[in-house]
Amino acid sequence: MSGSKTSKRRADYEQRVQQALAVLGEVSQDTTTPRNIRRSAKEAMDALQVNQYSIGVRASNAIAILDEISQDPNMPPYTRVKLWNVVSFLEAIKD
Repeated sequence: MSGSKTSKRRADYEQRVQQALAVLGEVSQDTTTPRNIRRSAKEAMDALQVNQYSIGVRASNAIAILDEISQDPNMPPYTRVKLWNVVSFLEAIKD
């Protein structure tokens, strides 16, 4: 049974990563968002897609990038909320 739990959890984690990538993609394409924030969203997307690390490490790296940019005073409020949602998706991922 533990094998099926592991595969179910891995599928859930992959789904969370896909949700995060979708939202980060929106942010990185939003021209009303400052360039540095769009760049950080793209960096977080790249961090999530590096397959040499486990999914937990990739999520942690992306969270670190988003955490750093989340305090930017130039960030539009709706973008900040989107990034907080991405962080909440990723915080549930563990190795």
